[in-house]
Amino acid sequence: MESLSKILFVAFGGALGAVARYLVNLSPLSGVFEHFPLPTFFINVTGSFLIGFFLILFADKVQVSEGVRMMIVVGFLGAFTTFSTFEIEIYGLLRDRMWMNALVYLFASVIAGFIGVAAGIQLARRFSGLAG
Repeated sequence: MESLSKILFVAFGGALGAVARYLVNLSPLSGVFEHFPLPTFFINVTGSFLIGFFLILFADKVQVSEGVRMMIVVGFLGAFTTFSTFEIEIYGLLRDRMWMNALVYLFASVIAGFIGVAAGIQLARRFSGLAG
């Protein structure tokens, strides 16, 4: 069983991540495209970038406690990223027979998210050159 302190770190990070996700959905991004869920797309791409960045940063470059790592990676990013919302939005687009929007959203999210992870990893690896 996990320690209470780890659970509290995850809970605190999750609360912050959920609020951040909510605020992005309130941002001007939400009204840019009528039939394309841009806020969720933005969250998936930035969340993918950040998880790649922090996993490398915390594993190889910067010493942080297990609680802080859990708070950021599991708590904050777990609540911030929205793949469950992603799936339901694709379903909604398909249900509404918006085939092209669904396909563009699906593939753009996956490809840009992967690029975000790779970019986060590369940036974290370069970070060590600046710090050392």
